Amino acid sequence: MAEPATTTTKNAGGRLSLGSGPGRLLVWLYGVFTVAAASRAAFQLIAQYDRAPLSYILSAVSAVVYAFILFSLVRGGEAARRVGLVCCCLELLGVLGVGTWTLLEPSAFPDDTVWTGYGYGYLFIPVFLPVTGLLWLRRGRRAD
Repeated sequence: MAEPATTTTKNAGGRLSLGSGPGRLLVWLYGVFTVAAASRAAFQLIAQYDRAPLSYILSAVSAVVYAFILFSLVRGGEAARRVGLVCCCLELLGVLGVGTWTLLEPSAFPDDTVWTGYGYGYLFIPVFLPVTGLLWLRRGRRAD
């Protein structure tokens, strides 16, 4: 009986293996961040929209980006890998842009976003996730 692939090489279906190691951790983290950002944004948009709409909309956008990256990691294949690369680039730009904006003009954000201060409220994981995702997805291309 063949065992499932557990390395970063492509499996028989042409997809990166997510059975263990960095792939499994990335999927887990993107899953957690998708749920965390989406649930936080949904609550804030419904219950507190008038308090800090920009912050809450940016948190919702981050949840959508996380969901696309999660989907591309799980889906696999060349098209999903390309979508994942684009989304990781957008995520990194968002984290750096919003993070810098929140430091330069804190009054624009009466409440935090997922990306405030480069993700300090989330142990800076939001700034490391897209870099790790980009490296993982680029590694998948080299395995072709």
